[in-house]
Amino acid sequence: MIYEEPVKKRVVAFFDSQNLFKSVKKLWGYSHPNFNPIELSKLLVAKYAHQGWVLVGIRVYTGIHSPKISPAWHNFWVRKLAVHSNQDSRVRTFTRLLQYSDGIPREKGIDVRIALDLVRMARLNEYDVALLFSQDNDFAEVADEIRDIARERRRWLKIVTAFPCDPASKMPRGIRKTDWIRIQKPEYDACIDTSDYRSDFANSNIGV
Repeated sequence: MIYEEPVKKRVVAFFDSQNLFKSVKKLWGYSHPNFNPIELSKLLVAKYAHQGWVLVGIRVYTGIHSPKISPAWHNFWVRKLAVHSNQDSRVRTFTRLLQYSDGIPREKGIDVRIALDLVRMARLNEYDVALLFSQDNDFAEVADEIRDIARERRRWLKIVTAFPCDPASKMPRGIRKTDWIRIQKPEYDACIDTSDYRSDFANSNIGV
């Protein structure tokens, strides 16, 4: 069943920060997470303004290093997230300390937190479009859940995944069961965070 599509569509952006950074690094070689989530959200929502998209929330999720193991990367993320929170009242940030196995940092719990928020906010009618910056196909199950919520509540809901794309390489794919928005390099570069939060990096060799 197709439910009535709202004229004004409230958009909340969800950033899987480590997933986005790894995709950007692989495609374009950037050495650190240099994206500005506010500008990226505004850019993509503006592209669909003719469809009634209005940005109402920006949620940034990331694992961060322990300050004892890698103070440089820990401070990088603390500074970056604080700046973005102060730049725009729509920004909310969520962090978890990385877990270490054989000296390798691994992100735990972030995907679960994103998934829970996607479902909870859909049930609470806090968005019409979920704009997810990730290529993690574990979120395909979340897309099914959001469709179930739309049927239960008899309302229009959409989940969209946005991801970097380089036409010169093998075309990357978005998350199954979602609409896809491909971010071209000129678009990404227009949204680079020009602030440098890496003042502690001289003695740090642990990856992000």
